[in-house]
Amino acid sequence: MPASGNVLIVVFDGLQPSQITPELMPNLAQFARAGVTLANHHPVFPTVTRVNVSSIVTGCQPGKHGLAGNTFLGRDYDPHRVIAAMEPTLQAVVAATGKALLAPTLADILGSHGMEYIAIGTGTSGNAYLHNPNAATAGGATIHPDFTLPRGLDAELSARFGNWPEPDLPNTARLVHARRILTEYILPERNPVVALLWSSEPDKTQHEDGVGLGRAPQALAEADAEFGELLAYLEQSGRAGATDVFVASDHGYSTIGQVIRVEPMLRAAGFPTIDQPGGVAVAANGGSALFYVHDCEAGAAERLVSWLTAQPWCGPLFASERIGEPAGTLPASLIGCDGPRSPDLAMSFSWHSAPNSAGYAGHAFATGGAPGQGQHGSMSRHELRNVGIAAGPSIRNGTVIETPTGNIDLAPTILHLLEIGGADGTMDGRTLQEVLANGYCHAPEPSITTHQAAVGDYRQEVQVSQVGNARYADWGNRV
Repeated sequence: MPASGNVLIVVFDGLQPSQITPELMPNLAQFARAGVTLANHHPVFPTVTRVNVSSIVTGCQPGKHGLAGNTFLGRDYDPHRVIAAMEPTLQAVVAATGKALLAPTLADILGSHGMEYIAIGTGTSGNAYLHNPNAATAGGATIHPDFTLPRGLDAELSARFGNWPEPDLPNTARLVHARRILTEYILPERNPVVALLWSSEPDKTQHEDGVGLGRAPQALAEADAEFGELLAYLEQSGRAGATDVFVASDHGYSTIGQVIRVEPMLRAAGFPTIDQPGGVAVAANGGSALFYVHDCEAGAAERLVSWLTAQPWCGPLFASERIGEPAGTLPASLIGCDGPRSPDLAMSFSWHSAPNSAGYAGHAFATGGAPGQGQHGSMSRHELRNVGIAAGPSIRNGTVIETPTGNIDLAPTILHLLEIGGADGTMDGRTLQEVLANGYCHAPEPSITTHQAAVGDYRQEVQVSQVGNARYADWGNRV
C-alpha cells in the first residue's frame, strides 16, 4: 500500500457549487471548509455525464479518450447510426472494435500495479460501465443496479444486500443501498486503493423538476445526509486518517429556455441521412449537438455550417481538422474535442445568464426536455463550472484555490498521491500540486485567451484558460 493510504471519490451528479450551503448541504459545506475548495473547477465539453466520467477516469479530454457524447456516432463501430452510450451498446462497441475508451482508465493503470479500483453508482448504466470497461483483465469492479463487472458479482451482492430499490425521485433509496454496499463490503472487505461512489442526485431530480425547484432541495439534503453517513463511517472505522477524499460533480446546470428539435429541421432543410452523399447525422446531447457528415465530405460540412450559423440558436461551433476549417468555426482541438472518434462538427447552443424562479443563473436552448426543466451539455459558464473539493491527510486545510482546475486533473493527482508515475505526457490533466499538503504553496498563474470566428452575421467567442499543458474551456457563446 502506498504511504498515502487510500483514495475515495464521491461524485454528486449535476451538483452546482452554489448549492453547497449550510442550509442545503451542511455535511458537504463543513467538509469543504475543512479541506480545499477548487473554486474554478471545470468539466469538459460537451458538459454531459458520460463524457465527463470518461475524463475523470482517464485524465484526458474527449478527443483523446474517444467518448464524444452521451449519444454519438462511432465510425469504427457503425458509420451510419447514432447510438447511446449505455452499457449493452458500449459492450457491443468493445466486441466490434476492441475498446470502449481509447485511453487507459484508473482501473487499467492501478490493475497493472496489482491494485484495485472499485466504483459503485446509481446513475446510468453507461456511466457505470465506463469506469472500468476492462474489469475482466484489469481487475477491480463496477457495481450498478443493472449489472456488475465482473458479471458474477451481482448474485453475491443480491444475496447479501437484497435487491436494489426501484428508481425514484429523489433517488435516495438507491443511494442508501449503494452507500451500504460501499461501507459494509467494498471498503472493509475489498479495501481497494481507489473507490468511487456516484450519486445520481441532484441531476436526476433537476432534469425533471428544474434547477433548485420542486423536489431538488429534498434531493440535495438527502444526498448530503448520505455523504454525512459516509464520513461518519470513515471516522468510526479508523479509516479517516488514511483516506484522501475527493468530491466532484460532472457538470453544472442550466434551465431550458426553448427546445430545438435539430434533426427534423435538418431533414426539412434538405440534408439527407448520413448514408447518402451530402448526408448528415446528428447526435443530440442536451445543450449541444454533434454532427457527422457523409464520408467526412468538406463540401457537405461547409453547407451544414452555413445552415447552422444562420439559425438564431446556434452558439459556438467547432470543426474537426478532418473536414478543414469552414468559415465561422473554431478548431475542435482548441477545447480538446478532436480525435479519432470525434464528431466532424460540435455545436453548443447559445445561452444567457438570467436566473430561473429559484434564483439559479443560466438559461440555454436544448435538444430535448421542456422549458423550465434542468439541462446541461452546452458551453454556458454555468455548466462549465462544477464542484471540486478535497480533504484528507495529504490535502491542505481550509484553502480556497482560484487557479483553473478540471475533471481531467483528478486522475493524475490521484496517481501522484499513490506514488504511481506515468501520467505526465499521457494525460491531458495535471497533478494539482497546489492542493497537496506537501505541494508548492502558491498556485501557478494561468494564461487566459479569447478566440473568435465569424461568418456573415454570425460571430462566436470562446474563452480558454491554460495552466502548464492543461487546458480548460471557461465559456463560449454567440456574441
